[in-house]
Order: sequence, then C-alpha cells, then structure tokens
Amino acid sequence: MAKEKKVFFFSAGAFVFLLYILVAAQPIPPETVLVNNWLKDLESDFNTEENGPSAGSFVVPFVLGGRFGYAGAGGELILNKTREKYVSVSEKYWSEYDPAPEELVIQKMPGDEEIRISPAKGYPVFLDGRIFIISKDQCSLSELDEEGKTIWNYDFEAPITSFDAAGGCVLAGTLDGMVELLDGEGKTVFPSYAPSARITVILGCRISSDASKLALVAGIDQQRFLFLERYGDNDYRVTYHEFLKGQPFRRELHMAFINDDSTVVFEQEEGLGIFDVKTRTKTTLPLDGTIQALDETGEDGLLFLVTAGKSGNARKRLIVLSLPGKVLINVPFTGENTFLARRGKELFIGGGMTLASFSLDRM
Repeated sequence: MAKEKKVFFFSAGAFVFLLYILVAAQPIPPETVLVNNWLKDLESDFNTEENGPSAGSFVVPFVLGGRFGYAGAGGELILNKTREKYVSVSEKYWSEYDPAPEELVIQKMPGDEEIRISPAKGYPVFLDGRIFIISKDQCSLSELDEEGKTIWNYDFEAPITSFDAAGGCVLAGTLDGMVELLDGEGKTVFPSYAPSARITVILGCRISSDASKLALVAGIDQQRFLFLERYGDNDYRVTYHEFLKGQPFRRELHMAFINDDSTVVFEQEEGLGIFDVKTRTKTTLPLDGTIQALDETGEDGLLFLVTAGKSGNARKRLIVLSLPGKVLINVPFTGENTFLARRGKELFIGGGMTLASFSLDRM
C-alpha cells in the first residue's frame, strides 16, 4: 500500500519535478531565477475550507482538470473542490452552476457569504472585481451589485463572442462584428464600431486598465488586428491595424494588455502577436502549437505561456519570454490539463492534478 502511494505521488508531481529541474536551475534572465516554493496534489490535499490564507497574503483562483478552488501564497488550499458542473472563479467570487441554471449561487471570498439569484437569467462572469451575467442566448449583459441586484442591463443585436472589463468600462464584441464600449452605468461611451471584414465576427477584445486603449481581433476571412486610442472624451480612433497571415481562428482568442499596458499580446495562427503600444509596432513570435494558458501581467518584462503541440494536447511547453520577444526558456512537459497564473513575483503552474508555485528571485 505504501509503495502504491509513493508511485501515485510521483506520477502526480512528475511534470512539476521536470519543470523544477529544467527551469528552476536556469537563470531567466541572468540575474533572475525561478525557485520552487511548494507542490500540491489536489487529489490528496483535500482539507478544503478548513485552511485559511496566511496573514497579509493573497489567494489565487484555479481551475485544473476536474478540480477548482483557491490556493494561498504559502501553499494552503483555502478551497479545493471537485468540479461537477460549470464553474466561474475570480479572486472575489466563485460559482458552480448547471448548463441551464434555474438559480445561481455566487459565493464571496473569503468566507461563507453568498448571493442567490432566482430565477437565474444567465451565466455568471467575474471580471475586474465585478459580477456580470450573460443571458442564456448570449445577446444581453447585466451587471449586479454585491447584493445581487441589477445595476444595468444592455441588449445586443447579436450574441456576445468576447468581452472585457477595466477602468470602470465594459468592452464587448458580437457575432455580427460590432463592438460596444459601455460605462459603469451600462451606457454607450462612443458610437458602435464595426471593423471591416469579409466575414464579420469579433474573436477577441481587450481594454487597458484606464480604458484609454482598446485592442481587437476581428473577422474570419481574413482576420485583422486593430488598436484604438481615446481622443477627447468619447472618441476612439484606430491608430494601428494589420491583416493577419495564416489560417483564421473560429473561436475566441487568448489576448491581453500586459506590462503596465505597454504591450498587447494575442494569439494568431502564426504564433504570438506582440504589439508595442509606445512605438505602435507589431512583431510575431512563431510558436510550435497553440496557446493553452497565458500570463496576463507580463510584469518585469517577462511573459510566461503554455502551448500544446498540434499533434496532441498532452504534449505541452512552458515558454518564458523577455519582452518584446526573446525566448529565454522553452521546456517540454506532458499533461492533459494545464493552469498558469502570476501574482507579482509568484508564478503558479499546474498540470494533471498537481499545482505548484515558483518565486522569481534576484541572484
């Protein structure tokens, strides 16, 4: 029995052990190293709500394979639950719900306080510390307060395909290729915008932290990247655009403003698109495979991402970039499921049923 247990733990942590040997032993860049902090097996470390975060520490929400929850900076699992339904998680809220929910229960973190919404009008999404509900037909969006009361509701002409929230605003793109920017009261900030494309659809949209800049990927034939900047109070203008090469995606893309809004990174068929906001120049970093997880901070000029090989999803690579696009580390590993998040100097990575933490330390 003891032997079987040892084999189980080795199997669960093998991929992180490989990362530790190949990554933590290497500098990234020469004055910075990754130091392993802790490793948790989510199937065996099952004492869930009994643990609390360390004083003054933060929590990281995770969804990894058949489990979801929160891990503290010190490795404590504040919540570690089996995923039996659909799940939405953020640092402030989490919810598990049916495909066609009659009632929504939104849990507040930390503690047992909850918000009940009945009848449920859609599905919860948590962004920018706020609670949003997307209707079941995906054609309307609502924001709720912390008591579950509707602050505003906005109806779209077509289903929402991508949306983001930051700087007190909401940016949403729809299946018919329209883009809407709404303020904190759900009112249109500037007239609806439609990037030209032969087959219109918005596959990615992001908003900077102060809502002064917008980034879009639009169209299927052919896909186009657009960057807009605010001029005056209610006017946004395209200051850069580019038609993207390669086969177009037909799904929502990984996309983010990173490194204090100085860079936009986004997924494209040729690899990772990297747009420098200051110089308004764009480069493409070729990748072997598709992006599975993306660090949405890019702090200190370092960007972490996980890709999956085109030959099979179990074959993964952890890639570390020094912006604007120099590859520092490219490490292969195997795992059906992946998770990646970053909080300042702490990197959290998961594979299979194993979650681990690394620190970015100066030599």
